Amino acid sequence: MARAIVGVLASCGLVASFMQTLVIPLIPAFPRLLGTTPADASWVITVTLLAGAVITPVSGRLGDLYGKRRMLLVSLGALVTGSVVSALTSSLALMVVGRGLQGCAMGVIPLGISIMRDELPAERVSGAVSLMSATLGVGGAIGLPLAAVVAEHTDWHVLFWGSAALGVMCALLILRYVPESPVRTPAPFDYLGTLGLIVGLTSFLLPIVKGGEWGWGSPATLGFAGFSVVVLIGWGWYQLRRRDPLVDLRVSARRPVLFTNLASIMVGFAMYAMSLSFPQLLQAPSVTGYGLGLTMVQTGLCLAPNGLVMMALSPVSARLTNRYGARATLMTGTAVVAVGYGFAIFLMDNAFELVIASVIIGAGIGIAYAAMPALIMSAVPVTETASANGLNSLMRSVGTSTSSAVMATMLAHLTITVGALTVPSLAGFRTTFAVAAVAALAGLALTAVVPRVRADAPQLARA
Repeated sequence: MARAIVGVLASCGLVASFMQTLVIPLIPAFPRLLGTTPADASWVITVTLLAGAVITPVSGRLGDLYGKRRMLLVSLGALVTGSVVSALTSSLALMVVGRGLQGCAMGVIPLGISIMRDELPAERVSGAVSLMSATLGVGGAIGLPLAAVVAEHTDWHVLFWGSAALGVMCALLILRYVPESPVRTPAPFDYLGTLGLIVGLTSFLLPIVKGGEWGWGSPATLGFAGFSVVVLIGWGWYQLRRRDPLVDLRVSARRPVLFTNLASIMVGFAMYAMSLSFPQLLQAPSVTGYGLGLTMVQTGLCLAPNGLVMMALSPVSARLTNRYGARATLMTGTAVVAVGYGFAIFLMDNAFELVIASVIIGAGIGIAYAAMPALIMSAVPVTETASANGLNSLMRSVGTSTSSAVMATMLAHLTITVGALTVPSLAGFRTTFAVAAVAALAGLALTAVVPRVRADAPQLARA
């Protein structure tokens, strides 16, 4: 029964993370398909990541109140609803609504981790949580080539019908194999904290996405940026004063948790940069002199090894953690990611070189993502693992959503015109790779500040 629970929950995690990269093969075509500008079209991706960032702590709290299995089904219901909305429209506004609902599927990650903690034998919890955490990167990487095949050979709306079917399938598996957890933590739901998180994150991302269009020094850009700082500081103060906060920031004040979470933002940022930039470079017209002119399917096949390597190295990460500690494993992962982006900056003349770069980056992400929950759980009491891992998931989501906004904005404004097409420039791609490499190195530096864990501290269960 334990294997069935882990298998079903991990599958749900893969499907949820797949929503993050579902439409990436369509990025170059979205301005035409939706009748909008490249900057506005980027919201089709950013809103999914933003919704995922907000729903991560919200779903965990609602699961404690109303039942984790029940909220799993609600999250998948939002995925199915959003998929149907997106499948039936070619309007930017409705597409953003549908994609936002799809992003709510990310709630299955913290809910799944909580169910594992409640239902599995103690010796299997750490390994299962590591697997669930790794699905955040693996699902998106594997989904990218699958989405490319579907988008190129059928009408692009079929992608959303397919995601609706996956959501229904996951719901049926949960009803069949996952029991409702008897563990409840009754507490008032933090409506004001939820609103503050939504307003703060949206206000933070809006000037990043629209700053090039508004002007980086314009009153609108500076106003939203300043407003987001005020709101998020106020939100943090409010969370610290509540008896039952939406996000327990007291847990994050401990040095190991604080710096692990800051590193997680950087790793999430670096991971999503590849998902946005590599497909566009591979599909850019060859007449640019640097674009490779590949089809969506060819692009997906080039990036498929990245997902396979990420999946293969997740259990390797567990073994490295057992032997050297989660801190050393996370540092290794971030260093490998930085090497991959450095490779891409200088070697991007053909598809093979980009495949090598993506595999190196995927290897680093696979190692790093699986190490994060082990590092978190070795630093907090068992009674606080749920809130600590929920906060870590939120930090990774903040990293990916920020990466989406920053990278999409850079690629939308560092462009050249080829005939009737406007595409990202070579300098634009190299700049995104450099920024992602710096983010990975920042993650390495932040992880190095995490105190070493005692030798007798609990480590990740052996796979």
